[in-house]
Amino acid sequence: MPYVEEEKANETPIPVRNPSPNLSSKKNRAPSWSDIWPLKRVVFTMQLPESLPDGDKTLISNFSRIDRTLLLSDDILLRILSKLPVSQRNANSLVCKRWLNLQGRLVRSLKVLDWEFLESGRLISRFPNLSNVDLVVGCFVRRMGAGVFWSHRLVSLHIDSCFSRFCDDEGMLLPVEIIDRGLKALACGCPNLRRLVVIGASEFGLLSVAEECLTLQELELHKCGDNVLRGIAACENLQILKLVGNVEGFYNSTVSDIGLTILAQGCKRLVKLELSGCEGSFDGIKAIGQCCQMLEELTFSDHRMDEGWLAALSYCENLKTLRFVSCKKIDPSPGPDEYLGSCLALERLHLQKCQLRDKKGVRALFRVCEAVRELVFQDCWGLDDDIFRFANVFRFSLISVFVTVVYISKFRRVKFLSLEGCSLVTTEGLESVILSWTELQSLRVVSCKNIKDGEVSPALSTLFSVLKELKWRPDTKSLLASSLAGTGMGKRGGKFFKKM
Repeated sequence: MPYVEEEKANETPIPVRNPSPNLSSKKNRAPSWSDIWPLKRVVFTMQLPESLPDGDKTLISNFSRIDRTLLLSDDILLRILSKLPVSQRNANSLVCKRWLNLQGRLVRSLKVLDWEFLESGRLISRFPNLSNVDLVVGCFVRRMGAGVFWSHRLVSLHIDSCFSRFCDDEGMLLPVEIIDRGLKALACGCPNLRRLVVIGASEFGLLSVAEECLTLQELELHKCGDNVLRGIAACENLQILKLVGNVEGFYNSTVSDIGLTILAQGCKRLVKLELSGCEGSFDGIKAIGQCCQMLEELTFSDHRMDEGWLAALSYCENLKTLRFVSCKKIDPSPGPDEYLGSCLALERLHLQKCQLRDKKGVRALFRVCEAVRELVFQDCWGLDDDIFRFANVFRFSLISVFVTVVYISKFRRVKFLSLEGCSLVTTEGLESVILSWTELQSLRVVSCKNIKDGEVSPALSTLFSVLKELKWRPDTKSLLASSLAGTGMGKRGGKFFKKM
């Protein structure tokens, strides 16, 4: 098993010329530098200094037997290697020790698979310019011959067949002292670290990272608790943070209002925050909104917030994007409408794989997000016509006529709507909502089986004709039928099995 795994960037590969046909006759002998090195002509044109001794001139003149790259400085050769495709890095590092060291300087992103590689110091000496390091897999005890591959959307690793549930007693995770010691070594060796992913660290390990890596901007922390967040609070320049507190069936850790308040008071420059499996309530979210005034993107994944927390979102005055991912609930008891408030700067609301059966919670969420321009539903359970019509719920609310008109006009600002995998929404429910959105410009409907082409009304057809962007694939069956039209397929054999 390799010690590390390089995380490849999205780079366009550089085309490589096909080898010359006359090289096919040279397969039986070892290739020389004159055959494989593309800068042969450049080195031959380099003039040798006249002051060189006769012995050195004789040695250098025999270029077919020596490494011609010795004439190039490390800086020049490093620039040449940086222009080559990422797919050739492993092959380049095998040329010689010098190329191995130079190639290591080009690596910026790495995933550590073996903790010993970090603790022994080989990681730092091999890759001194790292800026993005993922330590999650390396923090687990290596199981030799483990035949079960455990995969989760947050982490994947090999485990024993007798594994039932994660806990510290089973020795799945390295001791906290070892993880903290490795973090300290990494921070001292890579002071320019910008992104770090780790699991099971304590506040002391994170404090060492905060003290040495002043440019750290992104942190993803698994299995964290309130005490651990004291170390994160020391990262004053942190802008992107993901906290994973609880993963069902894997590990349990608690992030409550105490930890969220500590985080808010220390990391005031946060721009993006994701809370996955975290607990909390109104007070914790309020503290984040009041202290982290630069926060623009907030994500809740499988949250365990107490009832009434939704009203605290109004304190996030500059929030532009709000996401809910794999949430079993929104807010069962959001409280009276007059206490909810709203996020006036919010532009995007995304709900992915969430359960939206609770009408009170969904209605309150729409009220808080009344100013959104982009609304996305993806594979949400319980989203039927009644729930979807809450996008215009203020039209039917028992409040003053003036306030009702204001709220309806607010929601008419929606310019983009996406429905994917929402099988309970019908054509009538879709039409009753989007016809009142006068500023709608883009519509995307995919895999919604109860939305039928034959049920589209003339008013809805007129709306489709004025949209700037339309993706209409509600029923996969109708899409298949239209794509097979004229081919003869789907008709009991059609043209393939004709009687003679």
